[in-house]
Amino acid sequence: MYRLLIVDDEEMITDGLYDTLAGCNMGLDLCKAYSGKEALGWLHRTRIDIVLSDIRMPRIDGMQLLSIIKQNWPHCRVIFLTGYSDFDTVYQAIQSPGVQYLLKSEGYPKVIQAIGEAVAELDDSLRRNELLRQAQEKLNTLEVLARGEYFRYLLHGVKPALSLEEDFCKLNILLDPGRPVYVAKGDLSFPSTAVSSYADRQGSALAVTMMAESFLSGLARCLGMIDRFGDPVWLIQPLAERMGGNVAEEGTPILPYLEGQFELIQQACLESLELSVAVTLGDRPSDWMKLSSTYDKLRRKRQTRTGDGAQMVQTVSLEASCCAKMRSPRDKSDALAAHLDAGRRNEFLLIMEELTESERDNAAPYLLELYYSISLVLLSYINQWELEDQVTGVSTLMRRDEFASWEEAFQFLRMTAETLFELRRSSERNRAAEAIWKVCTYIEEHLEEDLSLVRLAGYIHFNPSYLSRLFKQECGVNLSDYIEAARIEKAKEMLRNGEWKVLEVGARVGYESSQSFTRFFKKAMGVSPQEYREASRK
Repeated sequence: MYRLLIVDDEEMITDGLYDTLAGCNMGLDLCKAYSGKEALGWLHRTRIDIVLSDIRMPRIDGMQLLSIIKQNWPHCRVIFLTGYSDFDTVYQAIQSPGVQYLLKSEGYPKVIQAIGEAVAELDDSLRRNELLRQAQEKLNTLEVLARGEYFRYLLHGVKPALSLEEDFCKLNILLDPGRPVYVAKGDLSFPSTAVSSYADRQGSALAVTMMAESFLSGLARCLGMIDRFGDPVWLIQPLAERMGGNVAEEGTPILPYLEGQFELIQQACLESLELSVAVTLGDRPSDWMKLSSTYDKLRRKRQTRTGDGAQMVQTVSLEASCCAKMRSPRDKSDALAAHLDAGRRNEFLLIMEELTESERDNAAPYLLELYYSISLVLLSYINQWELEDQVTGVSTLMRRDEFASWEEAFQFLRMTAETLFELRRSSERNRAAEAIWKVCTYIEEHLEEDLSLVRLAGYIHFNPSYLSRLFKQECGVNLSDYIEAARIEKAKEMLRNGEWKVLEVGARVGYESSQSFTRFFKKAMGVSPQEYREASRK
């Protein structure tokens, strides 16, 4: 439903228009104001879609009102009514898109027609085709995917390894890490008769996410993502340059703007996507370091909604004094599993420490959930890599009652995690040693062949630069130096044996040209191959 505001300093005109339009059943939510100042109050308090206003009014006139509307509600359509034939004012007004001009003498039918046209324009602006096309282009970039993955970790309480400034710069995130951010969470409801696949639901969530970014771009920077539950989440920062400089010299209240824009987004989703979207919004910006707890409050608020919550925009108080329930350990189990799989020991233990550091202050049901949440992460990893025979007390992971205290139970989990990380490091070292042994063996058996870094890397299925670095790390010498040394030793052995000519020795260690072999050998040994043979005989 669109909201129309009637503004005129003559009460008779304002009331007459209100009564006439109320009887037309145009499906509009009607509001009225008897001055520009009163209209400003409406514009700061709620979303307004159409303004029907007199141009000439005391203190704040129609043109001043127009500049505020265009700054704060860029989608809003404006229809000016006046009894004055003021060409300069009219000309100035009609230069702005979305603005119509009517003489009061043209009567109510003309006003109703103009409002109908404004409604049609608003309907057109809500069409999603172009927005979805733009969204799809953005979704096809790795940059968008990387941002979403990064913020999903922040939402679930994983602290960034670098500073926010460095991360934002690397990921080209336009939000300001030095300013707090509003958080909004969407909840999609699909028609009960619809049978949709995971891809359909994910695609719809992404379309809603990007559509909201477009709607909110007029007064704020916005970044949308999909959380682990498949719901859209938006991080929003008002544009500093757009939040002041109005007639009253007061900053524009951002919360009513966000609520109003989300109402439009809901309407667009319902009409274009046939999706009902509910939105839960924090009532104030959140510090980046408190992003995880803010997100938790929004989720909990959504779980305790009034009624079915469809098409609802509700705000959540984020006052520090608000009672904050502890987050479910399951919310961080994904992060624990990801760090364990990637071998990030410090990050894993840091999250585990945060979860268990206050076990004495928590109730037994929470501690029980916490214990088994961590146990399942560890047990899943053990089963995945078949480590049952290498980890002590695997069966104990799922038997909390074997420990005399919570402190002892969580200490056992920490020790098990340390064991898994140590096994991983040991396994990595063993695999590295085995791979380098294979390379060395291949070199010894193929000295007469091409032993370029590229060929050896292909043999071991590594990329060349990694093989070079790993070889130096494991053996302490460069791969090329090792190959030269192996060829020298083989050549010396064959020269001492005396069965082969110098040319044959060179070919058997990879040198088809006797001159090349002689130059190589003399550089390494200080004497020619023939001189070395003669000296060895003596």
